[in-house]
Amino acid sequence: MGERANPTDLELAALISSKICHDVIGPVGAIYNGLEILDEDDDQEAKNYALDVIRNVTEQASARLQFCRFAFGAAGSAGAMIDLGTAEQISRGFVGKGKHTLNWKCPPGHMPKDKAKLLLNMIASAITALPRGGDIEVQMAGTMETPSFLVRCRGTNARAPLHLAEFISGEHTPPLDAMTIQAYYTCRLATSAEMRLAVLQDGADILLSAKHT
Repeated sequence: MGERANPTDLELAALISSKICHDVIGPVGAIYNGLEILDEDDDQEAKNYALDVIRNVTEQASARLQFCRFAFGAAGSAGAMIDLGTAEQISRGFVGKGKHTLNWKCPPGHMPKDKAKLLLNMIASAITALPRGGDIEVQMAGTMETPSFLVRCRGTNARAPLHLAEFISGEHTPPLDAMTIQAYYTCRLATSAEMRLAVLQDGADILLSAKHT
């Protein structure tokens, strides 16, 4: 990675905090706006609309925070294992029920924390590969201790995930900020998990793979 992509531990923590705040500020702001409508508007239709908005964005904010807790947080003590059933559940909440669909094809079991966190971050990257929506298929081969991951992104105008290929190659890496830190952190997790990341193209599909080195 380039010189501009080597943050200190404090800088990395600050950037990830900025990323999390960026992800949840929208839903939280929508909740506040909905509450203002409830307080100020006497029209019952408007109040019902505001309640629907509050319910939807509260669910969205909760799903994003749950995902961030596992994808970026400690999610247990050092050396902890993560249940892939839990990883699937929070991934489905994060992907949501909108323009993206998650097709999970991983076996049940418990996986070392860094490897499971890498898979979660690959899913987050996959969303950026499908700006117009599409299917995200998550596959795993190997064992829980030495897995291989393949995330297939299938949809209209599928493209390489934002900034991930640059951080993998170490060439033309962008400055680190709340928008680029997720791709950088995914690469850091792959190094920690002793896995090699790659971004590939298969016809119109984009593939994200991670294999043991």
